Amino acid sequence: MTSAIPVGDAYPYLRAASAGIRHHTRAQAPRSEHPALPADRAHLDVLHAHLTSLHQLLDQLADTTRPPHPAAGRHLATAHTRLWQATAAVHDAFHLLPVADTASTDTECHPERLPEGPPVLTICQRHLAAGHAVRRRTTPADLNAPAPGHTTTCAQ
Repeated sequence: MTSAIPVGDAYPYLRAASAGIRHHTRAQAPRSEHPALPADRAHLDVLHAHLTSLHQLLDQLADTTRPPHPAAGRHLATAHTRLWQATAAVHDAFHLLPVADTASTDTECHPERLPEGPPVLTICQRHLAAGHAVRRRTTPADLNAPAPGHTTTCAQ
């Protein structure tokens, strides 16, 4: 996908993150010799981390865009809400997947001894922190509302 806006060196890390997601999407595509594997908890944890970071970025962009360009700011705020709904769905899916039982006998890792807690809780800690920020700015009605049909100004 190319952009009509010249990119130059603007936002190189965001472009790299997008390229990484495109690469991962292509790598996950099913092929005849390697059928696609279902998502696992580690995969959804990393995806959730990405979504919460993107959610925070959209929050900041909506805040800075709203005063000079109210209509654009409202659209970014709507995207912020919809992204939170996607993030919450990924979090819920994470907890519905089975826990991999790959622990060996004596050489197994003991994540419960980590100072930040077991890795299974990091997604919950991240989700609670992001949820706190969401609830400060968004009403429950907005969070539970279905996505409205939207129109675009781009030629299709």
